[in-house]
Amino acid sequence: MAKKAKGNRVQVILECTEQKESGVPGMSRYITTKNRKNTPERLEMRKYNPFLKKVTVHKEIK
Repeated sequence: MAKKAKGNRVQVILECTEQKESGVPGMSRYITTKNRKNTPERLEMRKYNPFLKKVTVHKEIK
């Protein structure tokens, strides 16, 4: 999982939102970093999902 950070930069996990609804097995997840001070809200990015074979919205999970 995400590591404890020294300062404002933290690791976050992005998870596909469309795959949960479609019922396709597996889960597309990406790990990235963000600056907690500049972006306090949850991160949302468009990333490639290899299970669905298309670009989908990935949102930050806890």
